[in-house]
Amino acid sequence: MSESNHPPAGPVRASGRGPGRPPKIDRAAIARAAGEIPLNDLTLRRVAERLGVSVPSLYHYVRGRDDLLRLAAEQSVTRLTLPVDRGQHWAVWFQEWALYIKEAFVRDPGLFAQYVNGAIGFEVMAEPVNTALGVCLRQGFAAGEALRAYDLVSECALGAAVTRLRERDLPFEPELRRVVARDDRDLPHLELLATAPGALEPMSFTEQVHTVLAGIAVRRGEDWTEISALLTAASED
Repeated sequence: MSESNHPPAGPVRASGRGPGRPPKIDRAAIARAAGEIPLNDLTLRRVAERLGVSVPSLYHYVRGRDDLLRLAAEQSVTRLTLPVDRGQHWAVWFQEWALYIKEAFVRDPGLFAQYVNGAIGFEVMAEPVNTALGVCLRQGFAAGEALRAYDLVSECALGAAVTRLRERDLPFEPELRRVVARDDRDLPHLELLATAPGALEPMSFTEQVHTVLAGIAVRRGEDWTEISALLTAASED
């Protein structure tokens, strides 16, 4: 039976439970079970097997695989260890946050896809946003300024995650060399890029984040060189 079609409702029995003792499941139990399975491998059948129930029984609580993916994505996010406010400098907290969000999505591309598709709503992300605001407000940011800083750092991390995931399947350097090696297009600037020593060495993620945070510091009138040194020291801890 296809998972995309709702099966007829009926009594549910789990193997080994005996007659009259249906398994105790609900939407929360399904979410926990789904959260234990990598999103790319998630199916209704795998969740049903983990819970010891039939696939049709899941349709009493979820509308289908898309709904199941949303539950699993939210469950995965809530289990992640967020950077905490330890009284650190705002730039240090943002550096921790950027690394955290980038690594979380690179580890689980399915989670990233669900985030892009809107399955992870603001309710799930409220805690890190609230923490970021608290860190910044304590150190002289206005509320809107703090939110914009959070958005900017988060977008840097998300962009880095996209690049890392894309590089797994379509590395830039060999693609560039393949394109410039063709004789049907005139691309002199790309040819120069492909042959210039060190030109294709990518900027590290730490450098990217430091550049963003230095920009925020400059706009606030802070000494970006001091913040850069602070971030470098924190990265080495």
